[in-house]
Amino acid sequence: MECIQRFTHRLLPLPPTVAQNCFNSVKRSPFRAYPAARFGLTRKPIFSPTSCYPRPGLTPDLTTRRSYGHSSRARAGWFLGIGKKEEELQEIVKAGDPVLHEPARDVAPEEIGSDRIRQIVDDMVKVMRKAPGVGLAAPQIGIPLKIIILEDTNEYIGYAPKEETKAQDRRPFDLLVILNPKLKKKGNKTALFFEGCLSVDGFRAVVERHLEVEVTGLDRDGQPIKVKASGWQARILQHECDHLEGTIYVDKMTSRTFRTVENLDLPLASGCPKLGVC
Repeated sequence: MECIQRFTHRLLPLPPTVAQNCFNSVKRSPFRAYPAARFGLTRKPIFSPTSCYPRPGLTPDLTTRRSYGHSSRARAGWFLGIGKKEEELQEIVKAGDPVLHEPARDVAPEEIGSDRIRQIVDDMVKVMRKAPGVGLAAPQIGIPLKIIILEDTNEYIGYAPKEETKAQDRRPFDLLVILNPKLKKKGNKTALFFEGCLSVDGFRAVVERHLEVEVTGLDRDGQPIKVKASGWQARILQHECDHLEGTIYVDKMTSRTFRTVENLDLPLASGCPKLGVC
């Protein structure tokens, strides 16, 4: 989930002759090489071989006020420090990529604890923290496996107004890594709050979520894990588990609440439900 509002950086356009030469030198392919290939994973494309879709450009996916996008960092190297070589990380896949709209597969028992799965988890943690965000699902870096991570810190929470985090029942918690999570919604109480997603960068919408959930699964070492969560942590878990089913938050958003981050503080349209606990 997207944690901190992003800055945008504009680049000067290339001269027409330079731009034309660049584009003419690129051979377009109907399929791109998914990051999953480096881990020996394969997926069936849901489009015909004649269809084309662009390379993806990073979740937690919930809102606070400040964020730096992976692609924005790359484009604004002059701002972050010329000549500083950063570690190459997986890019966050953007909405429209099939990996975000198809169910992920379970991590097989023989894969759990393997170097490959550990590397995927390590990559996810680095990408999430660099975004920065409070949660990430493996499909968001192009890996169609049921793996989620989440973490919320005092620093992230400090970016949002205290009255907002109090209403959201948002508290810090340490890094959680869950393989093959199974989510159960507890009780009947729900809440309406804005959510964002690093795969739908720059936008927010109101989503109704249960206030309490229980998630079972395995940790990175294959040991059973059970998480009982409420408030904002419960929302993050529901958001990330949705990703594993091929669902993103806009599939569940409340009608007429979708907006850009710049308009996040504007009033909701007439007839929209009030934010808070239902």
